[in-house]
Order: sequence, then structure tokens, then C-alpha cells
Amino acid sequence: MEGIAQRAGVAKQTIYRWWKSKVDILLDTLTDDAREALEWRTGQGSPEDDLTDHLQRVADFFAEPAGQVMQALLGHAQLDKETAASLRGGFLRDQRERDIAGLGALLARALDPVTVDDRLVDHLVDLLLGPLYYRVLVFGKPIDKKLVDTTARHVLTLAHEFASTEPGA
Repeated sequence: MEGIAQRAGVAKQTIYRWWKSKVDILLDTLTDDAREALEWRTGQGSPEDDLTDHLQRVADFFAEPAGQVMQALLGHAQLDKETAASLRGGFLRDQRERDIAGLGALLARALDPVTVDDRLVDHLVDLLLGPLYYRVLVFGKPIDKKLVDTTARHVLTLAHEFASTEPGA
């Protein structure tokens, strides 16, 4: 906190008026940085290209300082209930909502005119992002292009298979 106050040219008390802890500062910073970096940009190319591009942005984010902050906060949240509640109730909840909306819009375009069930989109978000988070958080390895491409292709294949088994599809 002292370093932040010094770089900002203010007293430490001023920083504590805005944030009660370093975790709160990191959460605010993460939220700001991730909003743009993890934004869904659909309609640029084919659904597979758009999905692959999004997953590559997620992979790139993990390698950036903001992504490293996210990893540190997720690790800290395993030991600190307040951090876990703040992270899950704020940033992670909001990002999941953006991921569900983004994937839902992409699938609506890819599977037109089939209506995609909200529950399916929720599960597909897990399948889409789970391998990337697993690679980074469990094994501490970078996400390679092959994982990005394979994950995008498999999620779209599953969405198509589910849509073709639905009555009226």
C-alpha cells in the first residue's frame, strides 16, 4: 500500500479511504483490465474463427500481468474466504455472465435458426474455458495454439450435435 501511495503521490490514508486492502485494489484493477481483454468480439469471421480468436485472447490474458494477478487472486481465494467471496461475487460472476452472453450470441449465429438452450450454453462455457484454466492454474503451463483450436472446434461440434438431436431441429 505504501508503494501505491508513493507512486500516486498521496498519503497511505488516502489509498485506504478507497480500498481497505491490497486484495481490493487488485480486484478493482483486474476487473478494469479484464473487461477489455476478455471481451467477446463476434461477427468478425466464421463462428469457429471468432471462438478461436476469443480463446486466444483468454490465453494471451493469462500471460499478461493482469492474468497473473487473476491467478494469484484465485490461489489466495483458496485460503481466504473473504477473497473467495469477493472474487466469486464480483469479477468471476460478471465475467461468467459475459462469457455466457458471448458464447450464446456466437452459437445463435452458428446454429441459426436453432434456438440454443440457456442451460446448454452454461455447460458449454465450462467446456470452453475449463481446459484453459486447467492448463494454467493446475500445471502452470502456457496455453498453446493447438489447445485453443481443438477446444473451439470440439465445443462447436458439441453444440451442433446437441442442436441436431433437439426435437424440431
